[in-house]
Parts: sequence; structure tokens; C-alpha cells
Amino acid sequence: MSMIEVFNALVRSLNNLQDRSIWLRLAGPALAALIVWLALAFFALDWLVVELMQLPPLTWIAGWGILWLAKLFAWIGGWLAVFALSYLTSILLAGIFIVPLLVNEIGAREYPDVARMGEDSLVAATGNSLIAATGFLIGWLGTMPLWLIPGMGLILPIYRLAWLNRRTFAYDALAAHATKGEWKILFEKHRGKMLLLGVILGVLGHIPFLGLLVPSFAALAYVHYGLEALRRERDGAILVIEGEVL
Repeated sequence: MSMIEVFNALVRSLNNLQDRSIWLRLAGPALAALIVWLALAFFALDWLVVELMQLPPLTWIAGWGILWLAKLFAWIGGWLAVFALSYLTSILLAGIFIVPLLVNEIGAREYPDVARMGEDSLVAATGNSLIAATGFLIGWLGTMPLWLIPGMGLILPIYRLAWLNRRTFAYDALAAHATKGEWKILFEKHRGKMLLLGVILGVLGHIPFLGLLVPSFAALAYVHYGLEALRRERDGAILVIEGEVL
């Protein structure tokens, strides 16, 4: 799998961080996620730990006489739950409100040759983000027992965030520009690379505090990836930007 398209999307997104208005876009969801994170950590963490201690497989571990290990897993699970809900808040806000702003700004400035042939709908964007959030929560809860398998506690959270990033932003980034037929073709061709982009962003999302900025940055990266992929699919002009691999 070539990583050139993924690398270019990340480079272009980093270049955009020189623009103060882009930082204003990033700050909103990140601030909301920080508030949710602090509130949950203060008011709900102890309750989450107690609830997790009442659920298998932690009840099994406690029953085997390894109470300290059960408590450790409960605290880790509680913190991961707080992080997941904070990240989810940020990604919902980014998907519903930030992506349309970025599509309008970045699309007009850097992809003027990519015609808008899709349906730009707040209702559709909101629905897509809510479906993604629901799938993420179901998957997160359903895979919790697997976290006890050595190594899965690292792999599964990153994969879930990668899936959430792709599910939320890949469609929203192209909704205004791509027809339904074009979207289907692009997703089939690029689903692996879109997931890889989500994996990279999912890893960054686990960095304390900095991770709260990742959903908005992910929105920016998927806008670049999607519009460039659509441009190439339509055989349009390809902009050459210094420092990028084409």
C-alpha cells in the first residue's frame, strides 16, 4: 500500500497550521473535549471504576484472589472510558461543524478546480457523525473483554479511533463535492489508505492533551485527502506544492 497520498494529506494539513484561522477551527472542539474530560474525571471516574469492578472479566479476576489486578484494570478502563468520551465529543463537533467550514475554506483556496457536485447537508453530516459515534461506542464496549489479552489493550483503542476517524470524516469531507457514485468508487479504492490515515491520527490522539486537538486536525487531513483523491479521479489538474511527494 502506497503511503504517498496519506503523507501528502498530513503535510498539507501541517502547512495549514501556519494560518491563524485554522487554529481557531481546531480550538473549539478541543476546548469542549477538555471540559468534558475534566468533568468526567472529577465527577464520574470513581463511579466508573466501581461499575467496572462489578462486571466480568474483572469479577473473575477478583474471584481468583487477584483483587489488586482487578482494581488496576478497572482504573485503566475508567480512564480509557473518560478519554474515549472526551475524544468522541470532539470528533462529533468536528464532524458536524468544522468539516463544512474547512471544506468551504480549503476547497475554494487549494482545490478550486474540483467542482462541487455533491449534496452539502448539515442533516446528513449530523446523521453520519451520530451513526459513527454509535458504532464506536458499541464496538468499544463489545471489545472491552479482549483488552485483557496481552497487547490488545494497545491495538484495539487505536483501531477503534482509526475506524471512527474514517467513518466520520471520509464521507463528510467529500459530501459537498463528490456524487454518490464518485464517493462509492473513491471509498472502494481508498478505504485502506483512509484507515491508515485514521491509524496515524489515532496514535496521535492518545498523546495527553495534544490528543484533544487531533479530531479537528483529522477533519483537516481528511478534507485534503478526499479532495485530492477526487481531483485525481476526475483527471483534473494536480497542484504541485513545494516539499510534497506527488
